[in-house]
Amino acid sequence: MNVGGRLLLRATRVGADAQLARMAQLVRRAQQGKAAAQRLADRIASVFVPAVLVLAAATAAGWLIAGRPAGLAVTSAVAVLVVACPCALGLATPTALLVGTGRGAQLGIFIKGPAALESTRSVDTVLLDKTGTLTEGRMSLVEVRVAAGVSHRRLLRLAGAVEAASEHPIAAAVTAASVAEVGELPAVTDFAALPGLGARGVVDGEQVVLGRAQLLADRGLHVPDELDEGRREREATGRTVVLVGWAGEARGLLVVADTVRPSSAAAVAALRGLGLHPVLVTGDNARTAHAVAAEVGIDDVVAETLPEQKADVVRRLQRAGHRVAVVGDGVNDAAALAAADLGMAIGQGTDAAIEAADVVLAREDLLVVPDAIELARRTHRTILGNLVWAFGYNVAALPLAMSGLLSPLIAGAAMSLSSVFVVSHSLRLRGFRPGGR
Repeated sequence: MNVGGRLLLRATRVGADAQLARMAQLVRRAQQGKAAAQRLADRIASVFVPAVLVLAAATAAGWLIAGRPAGLAVTSAVAVLVVACPCALGLATPTALLVGTGRGAQLGIFIKGPAALESTRSVDTVLLDKTGTLTEGRMSLVEVRVAAGVSHRRLLRLAGAVEAASEHPIAAAVTAASVAEVGELPAVTDFAALPGLGARGVVDGEQVVLGRAQLLADRGLHVPDELDEGRREREATGRTVVLVGWAGEARGLLVVADTVRPSSAAAVAALRGLGLHPVLVTGDNARTAHAVAAEVGIDDVVAETLPEQKADVVRRLQRAGHRVAVVGDGVNDAAALAAADLGMAIGQGTDAAIEAADVVLAREDLLVVPDAIELARRTHRTILGNLVWAFGYNVAALPLAMSGLLSPLIAGAAMSLSSVFVVSHSLRLRGFRPGGR
């Protein structure tokens, strides 16, 4: 997993098949896993089955000792064995998982395993990334400002060459604008992506650094007052500013703009409706972060965080007693996704984010986040309902069978109906309609 440098690859197999195969594998893995409730049921069944055998023998012996006919004793014992058959218990979890994960796949929600279902029960806080999550992630370069003595074309040539080697949405916007302005870009060497800060590389013999003001300051590059003032003004309007510098000084700034997803505000409201507290955590500057947060209805904002600091935010909330879900799409989010109680990756995001997450969301619509949580909770409730029915049925039916009130035929029918109920209850998940939509 190469996240700090540049790899040039030739893709020999691309397209929908590869993506489809990966998503199908996620569904199969989830359907084959065991939830904690199922593991508990398995442990109970390992004791329950021998206990039923003992009860059946005791029933037969009891009737014989009471002087009743041997036929009645055997019939009652067989009824105990038939009615206590733990078929419904064994079907309770797998059927709900099968239907729930299948319905999720139809909705663009791929749950990696039963543990993700269980995590949704207690999650109370959701950390949302900004770029590519709350926003479209398709940025465009809207303004270029250069320092005295620097040409507009040279700034874009050097900045575009470095950004061409990066995967970040901001880099894509700068690269596209640079190619449109200057044509073919020069090669970059000694490239390094600096997650949460920016990037650097050598172009035309110059060590070019671009990114946040903090990065340039840490690298010893001076930022002229006019550029720093311009940066502050544009950040105050919610824009993202990339400073570009070489030879010891910032030479210009690039202003990029992103569009908030149309569904972001509704998604945040839906999360609140599920009892969750949304928090915006981003590496972008505080002014831009607060502007986006205000637009979508988020009050709690943590800005200018490095990737490892995002994971620290997760752990800090966990230490305070919160159960945390994280939604992100980029390499910057991978550590936080892995540290979270429930990690949710946007399916169009990076492989690092998808690998670290518990749930992969393949739809571009951010409403898929509350949809996924609602579906997972509904599936978990279905599993619990199935288990309660299966246990309750056996507890209620066993005394009737032992007392001779159930014939083996009726016991078999009752046992079959119990299994039918569990399967039918699970199949109700096929009609899941998120948020009433």
